Amino acid sequence: MDDAFHIGQVATRTGLSLRTVRYYESVGLVKPSGRTEGGFRLYSEPDVQRLLLVRSLKHADFSLDQLEEVVRLRDAVLGGSAGADGLARYQAIIAEASHRIRLQRERLVAAELAVELLRTTVSKGPRAADEVTAVLPGEGSS
Repeated sequence: MDDAFHIGQVATRTGLSLRTVRYYESVGLVKPSGRTEGGFRLYSEPDVQRLLLVRSLKHADFSLDQLEEVVRLRDAVLGGSAGADGLARYQAIIAEASHRIRLQRERLVAAELAVELLRTTVSKGPRAADEVTAVLPGEGSS
């Protein structure tokens, strides 16, 4: 197999631990494309890309079941066998991922504003806290 990577190389490229790569294999999210004569796992570039996708969606709080659905549908879409329902479901997952990322971005902005509040309070005293608090988003904003 050309362009084959050992598990250590895959872990380095994806930023995942060896244990996580093995775990994702055990739950069916990725399968090595081959093995060496000695039985060591060999991964292809598409395997690495799949792991990068899984890692990214895991950061968007997708469950293992949802990740399995995503990679299954992605394979079907790439292979041209998704059908209209599969393609619609895949597009819904893309929309859900975008929504989750937007919410995370909003929470990050709120956290950055909170840090700025802390900095301002230290540098300018208690009156500055009122200025920064006025621009902090409320809990109900999404």
